[in-house]
Formats: sequence, C-alpha cells, structure tokens
Amino acid sequence: MTGSRAVIGAAAIAVALLGGCTGTERSGTAATTPAGASGSAPGSARPGDTAGGRATPATTGRATGPSTPSAGPAPVHGSVRVVRTVADGINVPWGLARLGEDELLVNSRDSRTITRVDIATGREARAGEITQARSNGTRGGEGGLLGLAVSPDFTRNHVLYVYYSTDRDNRIARVTLDRDAQPGQQLRDLQVIVDGIPHGLHHNGGRMAFGPDGMLYVTTGEAGDPELSQDRSSLGGKILRMTTSGAPAPGNPDPRSLVWSYGHRNVQGLAWDPAGRLWASEFGERTADELNLIVKDHNYGWPDTQGRTDNPDYTSPVAQWGTEVDSPSGIAYAGGAIWMAALRGERLWRIPLDGTRTAGPPEDFLNGRHGRLRSVLALDDHTLLVTTSNTDGRGAPDRSDDRILELAVR
Repeated sequence: MTGSRAVIGAAAIAVALLGGCTGTERSGTAATTPAGASGSAPGSARPGDTAGGRATPATTGRATGPSTPSAGPAPVHGSVRVVRTVADGINVPWGLARLGEDELLVNSRDSRTITRVDIATGREARAGEITQARSNGTRGGEGGLLGLAVSPDFTRNHVLYVYYSTDRDNRIARVTLDRDAQPGQQLRDLQVIVDGIPHGLHHNGGRMAFGPDGMLYVTTGEAGDPELSQDRSSLGGKILRMTTSGAPAPGNPDPRSLVWSYGHRNVQGLAWDPAGRLWASEFGERTADELNLIVKDHNYGWPDTQGRTDNPDYTSPVAQWGTEVDSPSGIAYAGGAIWMAALRGERLWRIPLDGTRTAGPPEDFLNGRHGRLRSVLALDDHTLLVTTSNTDGRGAPDRSDDRILELAVR
C-alpha cells in the first residue's frame, strides 16, 4: 500500500495506549474515550482515557438497554490474523451478505452491481445491476448502491433487499435473485417498498440487516441537514424498523411510523449480540465517533450533542473515539466482542463486551495495513470477512483493490 497509510497509522499509534502484542496483525491496544467522559473540543477525543483499565458505559442520561443476563465478559485481549484474500479487484464494495453456507453477495456502490462470490474459491459471478441507483461518488459523494440484505425466507422466495440512491431520494427495494439465469441477468422484479428517504451528497446511511425478530432494520443519514435527526416525521437520521413489505413493524414506538430510534447523524453499522441487543456504529462530526446500544424510541442526541452527555433526554454511547482513529463503518458480533471497521482510521477495532458494558479497553488491529475498511461479516465466532474501501475516492488503492479478506479472530 502507499505511504499515506503508514502516515495515518503512525499518527494513530502516537495517541494510542500501547500494550503487549497478542498477534502479528495487532497494531496496539487502544481504549476508547469512555462514555462517562465529558464532551471535548473538535479532534481532541482520543483513545487511552479509561477508568481502571475499563471502558466505562454511560452512567447518566437515559438507560442504555435492558439488563438481560449475559454469558459473562469477553476476554480483554484479542488477536487477528489475515488468513487469505477471498476476492479482489472489486469496485467500491459496500454491502456484504451471506447467501447460504457457500456464497457471499457483495455490491458495488458506483457500478451498481451485485456479485455472487464463492466463499471457498473466490470465484465470482455477476448477478446483475440495479439500474435505478445513482451514484454521486465521482463528485466526492457517498450515494449509490449501498445496503444489501438477504430475506430470512430466501430459500422459499429468493428475495434480496437493497438500499440505493436516486437523484432525489434514497429508497429501499425488494428484488428477486434467479441463480439459474445467465450471469449478469439474475436480478428481476425490483419493487420499491420505501421511498422519500432524505438524500444528499453525504450522510445517506444505508446499512440494512434483518434482526432476530425477523424485521428489517435500516439506517438513514440526515443527508447534511442535521435538524432532520430530531424531526420524528422525517425518515432522515434514524434507524428504521419494518416488515418485509416495508410497513411499520409491530411494536414500533408509533404504529404508523417506521422510526425505531432517532437523533442519529449517519449510522453505518448494525449487529446483534446473542441476547438480542442491537448495536450500531455512528459517524460523529470531528469530536466523537460512537458505538451505541440501540433501544426502542431512544434519542441519540444529534445535532444537540455528540459523545457522552449529561442531558437525561439523550442516550450516551457505550464507547466513543476521536474521529482521526475511527470513522466507523460496518460492525459484526463475534466471540463476545463487537468488531468495527474504520474508514479514516484504516483499522479494525475489537470492543470486548460484558452485557451492556465494555469488558475492557478496545484494541485496534490491521492498522494501515490494508487501507480503509468498510464492511464486516461474521461467519462464526472466530472467522470474519472484511471488505476494504480504497477505491471510494478517499483511499489510496493499489492494483488489486478492493478486496474481501478472511480473518481468524480471537
């Protein structure tokens, strides 16, 4: 990789709390600013501020979640080893989803394509193109073909869900995948189920995943208009929860609304732990990037606050980082920890959990080794797939970017 990655890595290590190595790919032990620390000036939030070596959850503000029994805290220290490159040469990969035991689906933001990838061999077959999507990546934007999810009933209905940008809004659609059709012609019968999601050059959200309740959860950004995040009538700056047909899911705070939580700036990652708790990663604005425990109808504060807050009307993050070492994207749960991809930070964070708290200081791995990281998918408790994002206009790609990497983690 190019020298710019080494510069970023060196700067981040300079502010990290260093510890002994436990794996060859580990760049150092870095703790987040605890959720109990007060807000700081732009750019000053940094790793290393812990209470007794333990990242502290919010102790003021609204409760962060139910007190569901857990299996005990995760080990404080972990390790990461790059096993292999599963696939390479992918243009701006964004969504990543498992299709049965043997295949992956990965979509490209700017070329608007969905590709099937054999997990064992890396063999690729283009499924098709979402021609309705419009990318603004050539103008430095973040819109295009973004999120991807596989129907829980895929073996019966062969349905995928996609989140994409148009010239005027962001949309959620169903599309049928016919694996028996010719490569490139396997997508058909696209049906828009939600439209009118605010759209902008930046902050389009786009992560989507089915929860353990069978409902579809979708993240939206505030599209550069921060006031939308606090507007309960807007779909911008929210986490949405819906049925497979795009209707408000039973149990939503307002039975007529898709909104599950609000006060978000630009959530980029969703993952559930074994207790059914929903975790989300969120871009901050210069001061603090966040890992949040998502609770029904809670207000996460943007634009009135970011990072930890004493205001009881807002929910504080479980952990927060300075934006120079994070800019979080996709997350996954594996082995008792949340694993978080970092774009600007060019690393993979491991956040060990103890129920609704962190079990110890987060650690960073792969620091600068593979550039910007976008999506994380857990195959099992000790195997992750991670995509790079060096061709998105903000990285320093080499000839084989972008890639899907297989990692062995502990």
